[in-house]
Amino acid sequence: MTASSAGKIGITRFEENLDRATEEVFTTMIGAGCAPTDEGEVVVEEGTISAVIGLAGALSGSLVLRSSSAAAIGIAGRMTGIEPGEVDALVRDAVGEVCNMVAGAWKGFDPVLASGCLLSTPTVVAGTSYELFSQRAPIRIERRYRFEDLLFTITLSCELQK
Repeated sequence: MTASSAGKIGITRFEENLDRATEEVFTTMIGAGCAPTDEGEVVVEEGTISAVIGLAGALSGSLVLRSSSAAAIGIAGRMTGIEPGEVDALVRDAVGEVCNMVAGAWKGFDPVLASGCLLSTPTVVAGTSYELFSQRAPIRIERRYRFEDLLFTITLSCELQK
């Protein structure tokens, strides 16, 4: 097996595990099904929410959940049973926690990552005009998801450590 084919197998496994983790978290914690989608751009000119989890150890990088304000409010409402009228502390906390749970479930599906990868606490950024930048990572996976009629993106950028 070449290094290239080994890398593709790893990326495919990471994608499958990300889909599995996202579906598991949304079904269990949000009470709503969630599936990957090929629908167009998710985001977001106004009112974007991003939650970032840092990854360290067996791999180095980040997992980012990015959504519109409407999707973030929907996530918080389904998760807490309280319908927020705007992006507030409850919404930011809910989106950060969902990102954290997805990252934890994702790494838990891989025996090496389960014990050898640490997660940071979530950082949540909200606003109308911002960009997130991370160093170029050799592995970059961007997946779009739909739950109910809302869309969001999860991006995994990482590098395996030797």
